[in-house]
Amino acid sequence: MKFVVITYGTEGDTRPMALLCRALMDAGHGAHLLADAVTLGCATALGVPATGLAGDIRRVLRQDTKLAKDGGGFGHTASAFARIARVNSEAWLRAAVAAGEDCDAVVLGGLAGFVGFSAAEALGIPAIGTGLIPITPTRAFASPFLRPATVPRSLNRMSHTLVNTMLWRAFKAPVNAARRAVCGLPARRHLWTDRPMLYGISPSLVPQPADWPPTARVCGQWLAPVMDWTPPPALGEFLAAGEPPIYLGFGSMAALGGARLLREALAALRGRRALFYPGWGSVAGADLPANVHVLADAPHGWLFPRTTLVVHHGGAGTAHAAARAGVPSVVVPFAGDQFFWADRLRHAGAAPPPVPAKGLCADRLARAIDAAGEGAPRAGAAALAASIGREDGLKTAVTAILALTKR
Repeated sequence: MKFVVITYGTEGDTRPMALLCRALMDAGHGAHLLADAVTLGCATALGVPATGLAGDIRRVLRQDTKLAKDGGGFGHTASAFARIARVNSEAWLRAAVAAGEDCDAVVLGGLAGFVGFSAAEALGIPAIGTGLIPITPTRAFASPFLRPATVPRSLNRMSHTLVNTMLWRAFKAPVNAARRAVCGLPARRHLWTDRPMLYGISPSLVPQPADWPPTARVCGQWLAPVMDWTPPPALGEFLAAGEPPIYLGFGSMAALGGARLLREALAALRGRRALFYPGWGSVAGADLPANVHVLADAPHGWLFPRTTLVVHHGGAGTAHAAARAGVPSVVVPFAGDQFFWADRLRHAGAAPPPVPAKGLCADRLARAIDAAGEGAPRAGAAALAASIGREDGLKTAVTAILALTKR
């Protein structure tokens, strides 16, 4: 079988889809990934055929200072996403339809999800939705785009429907314009709600809700297998020179943080050894104290078990990687679903309460780092890692995709 796989977002959105493509290829099938060009390094490393989509999400994040100042509010997050879709939906749909010729299904996710559904409709092939955020309505928890504990339990299911409808309304005009211009398809009035959804998330963090339909499934995390990796000499020497360090990195969200956030985060270390990953931010090595080593890209599966704890933004991929490594987290959420993952790690006993990026201060972050280093979070992290270690999310997802595309 042949699959076109389309997503749009940060590296945290693209990497799991590249791994899913690789798993499909290893099972003897063809897969072609479409995603933001700047995020395709992981696909290249995995040997996955890939094409860059129009747009530059890194530039958008760097320019969108209001997203950081808003503190991750849903309204502005949805608007920021919709602006990206408004400019690029037509180009994305053209690319998806072209790449999907002679394919058996479209596998879709991220900001390109609605475009992927439209491409499958135009091509007359199945559409299989994927997600790293559980958006299928359920009574078990509120929409991950809303702050935890702000929605009464009785309204959990309604919150999903409301948020999903609001997202569709934000994307509706550019998607319908693209459908008309590229494929001659009629305007879509309502959100797609009857398509399969496969989630690359761990049931150890989000158990399968009992009220989900059979077509929605928590598969397990889509993470790269832990492999031997030879670190650069400077990193190897730093790790060998003392006790396991703290990992400090905010991934693509670093573009939103600015100099003040970095200054407060570094001050919170209180002289402790740390590895700092600038992500999509920027930093001059001369500005950092001697106890901090600046990282280039390093595989989380190899690196995190060599740290004492992980300070991160709460993206789904990083949250899962820290959980799999068995080390406590301190989550500094910026926007969107990051507050949800912070809460999930806290409930699993693997993290203290989160420290939001908005208005971050060194004292508060330092207290959270101290709390994460205590016995209870370490025990919780170890138990969570043991549970996640029994999962095979990619195998489960591939089996489900093949079952859904049998003709």
